[in-house]
Amino acid sequence: MKAEVFLPDDYQPAEDEPFMNDRQTEYFRRKLLDWKASILEETAQTLVGMKDGTRNIPDIADRASEETDRALELRTRDRERKLISKIDAALRRIDEGEYGYCDETGEPISLKRLDARPIATLSLEAQERHERREKVHRDD
Repeated sequence: MKAEVFLPDDYQPAEDEPFMNDRQTEYFRRKLLDWKASILEETAQTLVGMKDGTRNIPDIADRASEETDRALELRTRDRERKLISKIDAALRRIDEGEYGYCDETGEPISLKRLDARPIATLSLEAQERHERREKVHRDD
């Protein structure tokens, strides 16, 4: 088991450091864990709200509006459930020493991209190629 890495509260990964050193790895691990905790907290609040919010609304328009809001909330939570699996996959990549490297090219993913999207598995260039191929195949 690794020793805990000291990470100042104001730490930001920098390009002049060795890529995915212990501090950068710990920074992204904490970022991913915080993001996951936030999603799980929102999910718990949604469940409580849905249990407490169940009521019989006599006006059909009001009931339809509430059901639409509830469906939207459930779709959002479903997207977040999928996001949690991506966060867990990123945490596994950290543990395996593969985090931060493009799945397609093996090159490092930029720190700016990882900071903006910590679950990224492709470099910006590889992601753009992927999206162009997707667009071409979608137009067929």
